[in-house]
Amino acid sequence: MKHIILATVLFASAVIASAQNNTTHQYSEAKDVLWASPKGYDLTMDIYTPQTNKSSYPVLIIYHGGGWLINNKSIMDEMSQYIASHSEYVVCNVNYRLLTANDNTTHMNEIIEDAMGAVLWTKEHISKYKGNPNEVAVTGDSAGGHLAAMVVNAKDNISEKGFSEGVLSFTPTYIPTNKTIADIKADNSLEVQAAILSYPAVDIYTAAVGDGVNGFESDTNFFWQMGGAKARGIFGENINAKDNPEYYKTCSPIYTVSQNSERAFPPQFCHVGSKDATTTPTSIQAYVDKLNENNQPVEFWIYKGRNHAYLDSGSNEFLGNSFDKDAIEPIHKIISFLDGIFYTE
Repeated sequence: MKHIILATVLFASAVIASAQNNTTHQYSEAKDVLWASPKGYDLTMDIYTPQTNKSSYPVLIIYHGGGWLINNKSIMDEMSQYIASHSEYVVCNVNYRLLTANDNTTHMNEIIEDAMGAVLWTKEHISKYKGNPNEVAVTGDSAGGHLAAMVVNAKDNISEKGFSEGVLSFTPTYIPTNKTIADIKADNSLEVQAAILSYPAVDIYTAAVGDGVNGFESDTNFFWQMGGAKARGIFGENINAKDNPEYYKTCSPIYTVSQNSERAFPPQFCHVGSKDATTTPTSIQAYVDKLNENNQPVEFWIYKGRNHAYLDSGSNEFLGNSFDKDAIEPIHKIISFLDGIFYTE
């Protein structure tokens, strides 16, 4: 396990503070906390705890974006720091395996299993960081939004058998000490109280099918090149969306929404930029409509004039975004949404 550095820091951004006229507070940061090592691949998270003298705080788990092929938790550093210093939530900024991990052999279902495992690890250990394991929300942007949605939608589709022909279930990467999959299901250990989906990828089946040539698994998807890997099937050799649609749909939020009468989902807040051409407002609206059709609680907001990835740290000249200019308004909406769930009397 990597050495855990625990230091008290103050998130200091004069531009943001003056623009928003917000009062900030200190927070502690536990950096690169090792939480699992699937197939020898170390997964870490950064944990931020507000220093406002509470004995316990609700918890927000963040999954970063990047098309499951690029980036790591550092792209969410500024968002994590802002939330930790402007609200009262313990923030867990999580690394998961990319498709390129373990010599480009990681499958999409394994990434979802990482997301589930992070929830289970967090619930088992977060009290050490003043987090309340019974008050947990998940969030993510783009690919991370997909993972947050799958934690909610697929929490009951778990087993020891994993993901293979005939048995399409998930085995979380991390299993709590002295627990089995049966215990996790009986204890409802994967249940979260809220989800925020920031411009999420909701339909990997349609993305993989593409137009028959230009699909997610083809060389035309420039994220493969950015990730330094050869394009391939995301479920392994001989599995493709045309012949095996069930693999892709089982891992897609839009196909895994249950009726409220079967299982009540926690409240979800979906948001997307009006100019987003990557995960379009139309695609997010379709997911919101699916939730509404099944009587699941959801709020939806379109951020006018914004493109993709507006919550990322730093700035993106290609997309025309910067954290200071574009992230603050949606983060405050996220905090308000969470406060309405966790801090109501």
